[in-house]
Amino acid sequence: MQTTFIVHVEDQPGVLTRVTSLIRRRGFNIESLTVGRTERPGVSRMTIVMDVDAIAVVRIEAHLYKLVNVISVENVTPVPAVYRDLAMIKVAATEASRGPIIQLVQVFRARVVDISPDSLIIESTGAGEKIDSLVEMLKPYGVLELARTGRVAMSRGAGTAAAAAAAAYAVRTAIDDEIPLDSGISCSV
Repeated sequence: MQTTFIVHVEDQPGVLTRVTSLIRRRGFNIESLTVGRTERPGVSRMTIVMDVDAIAVVRIEAHLYKLVNVISVENVTPVPAVYRDLAMIKVAATEASRGPIIQLVQVFRARVVDISPDSLIIESTGAGEKIDSLVEMLKPYGVLELARTGRVAMSRGAGTAAAAAAAAYAVRTAIDDEIPLDSGISCSV
């Protein structure tokens, strides 16, 4: 089943490599990965989409929590959530085809963001299936270039992944402050 994780991590060099390597080492394929800043300084948000079974979901979540820079992990697949993809599509456009292409873009609630004498750049956001359908409809005109982001997701309602991440980060920071570096405690991952 397709599973979407939202992972909050410390914004440090090498964190993305550690997360993706952990998933790769366990033999799982990442279908989509997006990373960006959050509303909190020093914290990045990863949205990871994988096609895994229920047992693997639990294992992946547990392994992610073992990474030092991971603040929180949330599987948003079973909860109400909003998912979006973004695509920019450059399409060949002659003077004769420009009108039909623009009409098609309007049907898909996309928008034209750039016009040149021989092409249009179209921006589309929404479900991945919607973007796939738009691209298929534009192929007869000549898709010159396509750039897509991965899926981004946000759980619906007042309970947010950010709130869970903030609470987990506060606990982790409090624990780190209480344990001196020379306490004799060793950890391995």
